[in-house]
Amino acid sequence: MTQRARRIGLVGYGDVSVVHVDAIAAIDGLELVVVADADPAARERAATALGVPVHDSVEAMLDAERLDAIHVTTPHHEHVGPSLAAIARGVHVLQEKPVAHTLAEAERLVAGLAAAPARADGGAGAPHVAICFQNRYNRASQELRRLLTSGELGAVQGAYASVVWTRTAEYYAAKPWRGRQETSGGGLLINQAIHTLDLVQWLLGPVERTDGLVSQRKFAGVTEVEDTAELLLHHEGGATTTFYATLTAPVARPVELEVATENAYLELRSGAGGGLTVRWADGRVDTFSDRVATAGGRSYWGVSHEELIADFYATLDGAEPFWIGPAEGIASLRILKDAYAISGPEFAGC
Repeated sequence: MTQRARRIGLVGYGDVSVVHVDAIAAIDGLELVVVADADPAARERAATALGVPVHDSVEAMLDAERLDAIHVTTPHHEHVGPSLAAIARGVHVLQEKPVAHTLAEAERLVAGLAAAPARADGGAGAPHVAICFQNRYNRASQELRRLLTSGELGAVQGAYASVVWTRTAEYYAAKPWRGRQETSGGGLLINQAIHTLDLVQWLLGPVERTDGLVSQRKFAGVTEVEDTAELLLHHEGGATTTFYATLTAPVARPVELEVATENAYLELRSGAGGGLTVRWADGRVDTFSDRVATAGGRSYWGVSHEELIADFYATLDGAEPFWIGPAEGIASLRILKDAYAISGPEFAGC
């Protein structure tokens, strides 16, 4: 007997939604059947491009359609509401990063999931909720994680990470929520560099303390949020990560993550031709290339949305929650919120 396709809804038809639409289409057994967006123009675009019904709210969508899961690709301040609405009906959720624009909202999502009813599809346990930190699925990231946990590298001495990209005033004018503290929850760190913050704490361990500052080097007067960050992250166990990020460069550079250990120096690079280089103390050099993106979108989003989404749906037949859930996703949010807190009153609203 053929198993029916899982019926998927999309909440938020904006920039990153194209990655989810393409990934859903590429995975057997999934069918995108409906879109919700508060913006009439976005609804019109979705109806034309996708040929599916559209609604002005997640509640209307859930009332109209029997869904197995929704993908939430809305602006940051609109992440938690749709996710909680779906969870309350036992519907699974795959949500874009960050977990939320504030820690309070993120904790509300964690609490909502803990109190969730039985899942609507009849499976065991509560509905699953995933947060889309897809760069954990990059081959280079996974190989670096394997090496760090294997003991082959010896003691970790420290790390360096950088996200050096470019943005324009027009970028913020096109989507004003991006530059407002109350809607984005911050700037560069929460919108662009959060994936690298997530990798750093996943690979090297929890961050106990954050030193440094965030600042407006280029977009003061254009936005309320930071475009540059210079941080020192103190991990459990004593290792530190020097972290630099900016949106002031003339062109975007590959994301860099370098780890110094007792037995090797490891260099991870993102983007086309990216991967992991391991330079062993005895002179050996190992390289591990990354996958080539098959889903649409921009290369700096990483190449592994499809892998994460496929893995999420593969877990739905079991009771165990998805491994990158809201509680896991809060770790990087705490780091960047600590950076805002120590950077002065102008970032107190982030």
